[in-house]
Amino acid sequence: MRVLVVEDDPLLLDGLKVGLGLAGVTVDVVSTCADAEAALAANAFDAVVLDRMLPDGSGLDVLKRLRGSGDRTPILLLTALDDTTDRVDGLDAGADDYLGKPFDLDELAARIRSVARRGVGRAAGTLRWRDVTLDPAAMSAIRDGVALSLSRREFSVLAALMERPGAIKSRSDLEDRLYGWQEEVESNAVEVHVHHLRVKLGREAIETVRGLGYRMRDGE
Repeated sequence: MRVLVVEDDPLLLDGLKVGLGLAGVTVDVVSTCADAEAALAANAFDAVVLDRMLPDGSGLDVLKRLRGSGDRTPILLLTALDDTTDRVDGLDAGADDYLGKPFDLDELAARIRSVARRGVGRAAGTLRWRDVTLDPAAMSAIRDGVALSLSRREFSVLAALMERPGAIKSRSDLEDRLYGWQEEVESNAVEVHVHHLRVKLGREAIETVRGLGYRMRDGE
């Protein structure tokens, strides 16, 4: 999962980047309204964590402009303005969820997973393909009742493919899930992770669609 965090407190930004990263989330960070809108115009995110009070304006105005333009990216407002009127204003402006500061990092991660699921029309918290079950909350993978040992990036690749098993994910799509802006993308990283997953799931589990990308193989 790739998430944009819009927050102007550098200490909080660092904490969110590290904490959400440990929960399997690829995090990109910006600290102004202008940078947030530029990032969203140029990149696809599974969800956005948006502060209301930013140096160059209100996150609520960013939210309204995004919704007015038809952008449906799931957005969670994260702010110290947490009375009932503030929450109502945020939700009515188009936010998918609202969390006040201070907050628990585990709860934030759970809420991000929730709004991201709703954004793609998926209700279940787990992902399933054949005899494989992934639990993003626990970062666990089970195949036919036996736990699989996956690295964080192997888990991210498999989760991206299992979200829509018949859909093709290009190499660049998968790289976006694995790396933030400030991380160097290894030239053959996706291929390496797919190879490792095939070793653990079976060679036929992941299909290479020549010139397009990868998908979970249909059928039994």
